[in-house]
Amino acid sequence: MFKILRILQVINIIGKHRLDVFLPRQPIFLPLRILLRLIPSAWFSKAHSDSSKQIKNTIVELGPVFIKLGQMLSTRPDLLPEEIIQQLVELQDNVPPFEPQIAKKIIEGELGQSTDELFAEFKMQALASASIAQIHEAKLHSGEEVVVKVARPGIEKIIRRDFAVLEMLTRWLEQLWQDSRRLHINKIAQDYRYIMLAELDLAREASNTLRFHREFKNSSLLYVPDVCMDYCSRNVMVMERVHGIPVTDVETMKAKGVDIAKLAERGVLIFFTQVFGNNFFHADMHPGNVLVDISKPKDPRYISIDHAIVGSLSKEDQFFLARIVLAFLQRDFYHLTEILVKFGWLPQDAEKHEFAMSIQAIAEPIFDRPLDEINLAPQLLRVYQIFRRYRLELKPQFVLLEKTVLHIEGLGKQLYPSLDIWSLGQPLMEQWMKEQIGPQAVWRSVKQDFPVLVQQIPHLPLLVTDALAEIRQQSQLQKSLLQETQRHHKTLQKQRRADIAFLSTSAALFACAILLAAGATTAITQIPASSWVLGGSAVTLVLLRFLTGGRPS
Repeated sequence: MFKILRILQVINIIGKHRLDVFLPRQPIFLPLRILLRLIPSAWFSKAHSDSSKQIKNTIVELGPVFIKLGQMLSTRPDLLPEEIIQQLVELQDNVPPFEPQIAKKIIEGELGQSTDELFAEFKMQALASASIAQIHEAKLHSGEEVVVKVARPGIEKIIRRDFAVLEMLTRWLEQLWQDSRRLHINKIAQDYRYIMLAELDLAREASNTLRFHREFKNSSLLYVPDVCMDYCSRNVMVMERVHGIPVTDVETMKAKGVDIAKLAERGVLIFFTQVFGNNFFHADMHPGNVLVDISKPKDPRYISIDHAIVGSLSKEDQFFLARIVLAFLQRDFYHLTEILVKFGWLPQDAEKHEFAMSIQAIAEPIFDRPLDEINLAPQLLRVYQIFRRYRLELKPQFVLLEKTVLHIEGLGKQLYPSLDIWSLGQPLMEQWMKEQIGPQAVWRSVKQDFPVLVQQIPHLPLLVTDALAEIRQQSQLQKSLLQETQRHHKTLQKQRRADIAFLSTSAALFACAILLAAGATTAITQIPASSWVLGGSAVTLVLLRFLTGGRPS
């Protein structure tokens, strides 16, 4: 029942903000337009002059799940008008905060001390506020500047409620719309629910941040702040305060003489390093989570914050993705098609040549073009049409990576639209493939397993003896099974012959009984019926002896 109530609440909020004015004036949308105008909350509301602000306010009121969607859309200036993008950008770190006294109470309850005991300074006013948590500035007694991240109270209940509704709707959609089943939208909703619930655990985020900090320590590409693990719990996280400018503030970077082209290229390098090098990637790279260190303008580097949502792939999925990307970059579309069939994305009976030509028709026009010359929206539509035509299955385990690619591509368009991702990506992928399947990879595997092999050498004689004993045991077992099978086969043959003999005897005796009952003699032989009985019985006994193998039964 609560799911229906939540759906009605969502419709009421949309109607209250008069978003019906954004629906296309086509007949197919007419029922929805009428429904939104029938909602009582819409009767007393007027369409706002600032439509982009209406959309932002609606998303904020709908809650964290919708705010996450808005954050992702905020990186897509190619899909939405600029005025809407400007409003959605505020969802990255400018969501209305909750009361500072509540934040203070959560901190003290989680860490077991007052904020005065924990910190030399603690600022009550929130520095930033997002959908899941808000940030407060503080200073440790050691003098180190830190930020304190505090989870929103009651946020888990809200997220579980909205995802229960979302999963119900996706199940309905898969039942009503067959094409949606290939997209696995219900499984994607379930996976994303798990991801967002995991994002609520700030202790897990602290662990993710520490790993990124270790992997990019002393890196010229990326800086990740350190974490104060003694001050972290499920609902509170304390980490190093970092200073940088927003990645979208291109004008300031140009004024400071920052090498924008180099910064954009490093973004691509970071993506490939995280996905293929470390197999541990930041999966929430919206602009609110990315700053830029411009202390060295000609050698800028990124600053990454908020590592609650991370992703990794299995070795099989990672290798599959690498082969797909490399085949695409090398423009070998038929090989790309064969890989999709081999890994189960395309059906075995798919027309591979036709599919390869369809992909080529989409890919060729965008090769060798910078990001600002690629219009993603119509290309995505054509890709979906191909997926539908060839019954291509999208795998849910790649959802986070797809989300990351959308964020990265959107950031690239805002930061340096002339970026040529093709010339950057191909050598990186070719080098990674060499490292995975070349002689160095074999030698690395041998070195990795060598200690285990050395450890097993003293046990080799015993292992050989055990193996030989196992072989003998298996041989004896197979021999016993063969003998048992042969005995069973002979028993079945004997039983079959006995059954035939019994039927024959019964038939003969039945015939003789009929003759006796008739009290007749045959017209041909003039032999009395009693003689037929004795003769038939004798023949039956001989037949019985023959069918049972010539042995007494």
